[in-house]
Amino acid sequence: MEPKGDHDWIRACTLPDHTELQERTLKTGQDIVIGERCRIDYGLFGNDVVVCEFSKINGDIVAGGDARIDNWCEINGDVVVEEDAYLGEGVKIQGKLVVRGDLDIGDNVQIERGFEAKGWISIRNPMPVIIYIMMYLVAVLGLEKEEELSSVLEKLFGDDEAPGATPLMIPAGAVLNMQTFSVPERMAVGTGCRLHGNIRAGSIAVREETTIFGSLHAREDANIARGTVIHGDVQSNGDVVVEQEVHILGNVSCRSLTLHEDARVDGVIRAPGGLKIERRAA
Repeated sequence: MEPKGDHDWIRACTLPDHTELQERTLKTGQDIVIGERCRIDYGLFGNDVVVCEFSKINGDIVAGGDARIDNWCEINGDVVVEEDAYLGEGVKIQGKLVVRGDLDIGDNVQIERGFEAKGWISIRNPMPVIIYIMMYLVAVLGLEKEEELSSVLEKLFGDDEAPGATPLMIPAGAVLNMQTFSVPERMAVGTGCRLHGNIRAGSIAVREETTIFGSLHAREDANIARGTVIHGDVQSNGDVVVEQEVHILGNVSCRSLTLHEDARVDGVIRAPGGLKIERRAA
C-alpha cells in the first residue's frame, strides 16, 4: 500500500484527554505519533511512540509499548522501550538505548552511551515508519478495504469533538519548546490537559477543564470549552467561542466573540465584528 504523498491525515495536531507537559516531558497514556521534520525541545512519554524521519527530539523517549524511530532522526536523550524497538538508517541517540524486547536496527545508527536489548537483535533497515502507521491504523480500525482509509482517517483525526479517542498526533513541521507550541494547521486539545507554552495554530479547539499556561493564537477560529483556564491572551483572525465557566487571564482579540455570561475575561476585549453574550439555559 502506498501512502498519500501529502499525508493529509497527519496535518492536524491532536492532544488526547489528560495530556500533560510535566518537567520537560510531554506525557500521555495514549500512543504518540510525531510527523516528519519536527523539532521538539522536551521528552516524550507514551504507549507506542512513533517518530517520522528527520525529526529532532531534545529529551528522553519512554515508550510503554513499541518505539519506531525513522531515518535520520536525532534523539538528544535516552530511549527506554518496554517492548520492541525499530531504528531506521542514520538515527542518532545521544544517550542510552534500553529495549526490553527485540531490536531492529538500520545502517549507520549511532548510540552514544551504549544499548541494552533483552531480546533478538536484527541489523537491517526496518520498513519506513509512514507505511507502518498506515498498516497499524488499518489493523486497529478493522478496515476491509484500503480505499476506506482516507475518509476514516479524516473523520478520526479531524474530529475536534473526540480527541481522547486518538493517539497524540504532532503534525509534520511542528516546533514545540517551552515557550511556543506551533503547528501548521488545526489543533485539538482534549479534556483535562495541562500545558505550558504559547499555542499557535491554524484553528484551535480546547475541550473541557483544560489549563494552558500561555496564550492562544489562531489564524482562523478558536473554541474554548467549559471550565478551561487560559493564563494568557487569546488572539484570532476569525471567530472565537468562549463557553461557560472559562477563565481567560488576559486579553481577547478576534473578529467576533461569543461569550457565555458565566465566563470571565480579565483583560480587554476587542471584537470589531461584534460581541454576543450567551445566556444560561432556563
